[in-house]
Amino acid sequence: MADPATYRPAPGQVPDSPGVYRFRDEHGRVLYVGKAKNLRSRLGSYFQDLAALHPRTQSMVTSAASVEWTVVGTEVEALALEYSWIKEFDPRFNVKYRDDKSYPYLAVTLADTFPRVQVMRGAKRPGTRYFGPYAHAWAIRETVDLLLRVFPVRTCSAGVFKRAHQQGRPCLLGYIDKCSAPCVGRISPEDHHALAEDFCAFMAGDTARFTRRLTERMREAAASLDYEQAARLRDDIGALERATEKNAVVLKDGTDADIFALVGDDLEAAVQVFHVRDGRIRGQRGWVVEKVEDVTDGELVEHLLQQVYGAEEAALGRAGSRSRGEPAARSLAGSGAVPREVLVPVLPPDVAQLGEWLAGLRGSRVDIRVPQRGDKRELAETVRRNAEHALALHRTKRAGDLTTRSQALREIQEALGLTSAPLRIECYDISTTQGTHQMASMVVFEDGLPRKSEYRTFAVRGADGTGARDDTAAMHEVITRRFRRYLAEQSESGDLELDGGPGEARSPGTSGAVPPEVGGRPSRFAYPPHLVVVDGGPPQVAAAARALAELGVDDVALCGLAKRLEEVWLPGEDYPVILERSSEGLYLLQRVRDEAHRFAITAHRRRRSKAMTVSALDDVPGLGPARSRALLTHFGSLKRLRAASVEEIASVPGMGERTAAAVVAALGGTPAATGPDADRREVPGMLEA
Repeated sequence: MADPATYRPAPGQVPDSPGVYRFRDEHGRVLYVGKAKNLRSRLGSYFQDLAALHPRTQSMVTSAASVEWTVVGTEVEALALEYSWIKEFDPRFNVKYRDDKSYPYLAVTLADTFPRVQVMRGAKRPGTRYFGPYAHAWAIRETVDLLLRVFPVRTCSAGVFKRAHQQGRPCLLGYIDKCSAPCVGRISPEDHHALAEDFCAFMAGDTARFTRRLTERMREAAASLDYEQAARLRDDIGALERATEKNAVVLKDGTDADIFALVGDDLEAAVQVFHVRDGRIRGQRGWVVEKVEDVTDGELVEHLLQQVYGAEEAALGRAGSRSRGEPAARSLAGSGAVPREVLVPVLPPDVAQLGEWLAGLRGSRVDIRVPQRGDKRELAETVRRNAEHALALHRTKRAGDLTTRSQALREIQEALGLTSAPLRIECYDISTTQGTHQMASMVVFEDGLPRKSEYRTFAVRGADGTGARDDTAAMHEVITRRFRRYLAEQSESGDLELDGGPGEARSPGTSGAVPPEVGGRPSRFAYPPHLVVVDGGPPQVAAAARALAELGVDDVALCGLAKRLEEVWLPGEDYPVILERSSEGLYLLQRVRDEAHRFAITAHRRRRSKAMTVSALDDVPGLGPARSRALLTHFGSLKRLRAASVEEIASVPGMGERTAAAVVAALGGTPAATGPDADRREVPGMLEA
């Protein structure tokens, strides 16, 4: 536990300007990012008597080893910089909003030559227009099925589209007039793109224009006695009306608003938002957050708005409209990402600055307020009830999850005799097939949960470059490489941070101001684990312990988990540590070990599959798959091809003397195959024995 007085900035060193600050631990990892109207006043509040601080704040300042800050011009700039740093560093002590589910969106790929309408989940892609999110994917498909009568936009995948184009026949949707069949040229790329734009306009709320247009065409058809066409247009109007009715009007004045609700306690909270466009609910989304820092409801709302609209800015800033030179504000305003009104349960502390930031994203004024009466107040109450239900459902699913993880870490600490709970665990496993294609995996668990962004794989080289002699040698090599890299990056970390003086290096444990451009993502192996787990018994543990000792690493705990009896082995011990079969600590170690095993097998299979598709002809300059196939077809086997002269190879259609000489040079040093399979016909891409 660190003493905050050891890294407290000197009096008068911290400016009284707006800015953003970062607390780092002894390894340089960012623990917390915050913003302040007055940096001197805000940072001073962290260095008071520990007894006066909130327990979570106490934990943060005693885990940190330095604090640094960046001065900005305005509070709005501080708000934007704080959000970008939280997204970049993912600090442990900052509030993180995580979706309680992966919501589906209706997406239109406007960047494609022939835009496609489809259901999408996950991160937003550039050049794609999104509508939603929706609660269920089937709701999107029902709406799309109705609208395809009027807007027959392409919905097929790239493979189906390519196959239909090659065959010259459209798919079933093209025959039943629910696709304009651009794959066979029934519609030009320009007209199909205009059709997709009309589809987007209807989904964005401009419904009356299309209903009015179809009504006029229906009347014209009826007046000219074309009753069949009039009946089809009547059915199209009915389809549009049914699609519109699926979103009932909740605000009669046609308001565009996002309505947020927040329900929770001291440990966690659930957030729900209804996206209302043109008076109709167009989407719903929810988050569940663990309160890892001491924040009020107003501060939670501020962090939430930063995440929701900051993520929209990042996604749409890369979209096609922005790439054509449109400013971000116009892009966001056109997409409806930032509405005219943002209704929240409580006002954030810096509502004026937040409103100014949102107005900059939208391109016009944005009102942030608490609804007091009328339809908006009733709708906000509905959103709050949804948040209550989401929190109850989350607690049902995750009942005891936090407690269970804490118990597991505590049991491991007690069983292994550690001074503190192993908050970061790394596990290593080796995967091989009879000593070939050796691969090792490193998986990382933090606070009892997998941190997949820090998983790594190693190709085991061995002393001569052909692989290690056995699993223990492979384990020694992998542990050596991992911690040698950590020690190298640790020794270089002083060059990455600068203090107030130009050109001076500053260690991770020194506080001071930094310019905004200094920083960046942490190195791949920058952080040491509290516990290293190896898959295996005493031999593997001994190999890992020897590697750590050779590097002088003595502050990392080590153990091995043997599969046969699930025994935990410590270095130099004659007898294992036996955990109860129902122990939460054993369950966690098993989960870590199984994840490392899975990850190692996946990497090994990938490497083995790649090797099995390698041919001796692959490395010949200027020789592609077609001419490789021609050579093997002409000579019948690789043995006969090796025995051929330059003139014989050059006589094969498509081959020249230069390429023939390259083939002879590439195969000349390889001994001819012998045995019963020497004359077998070979297929390009097969592994040579």
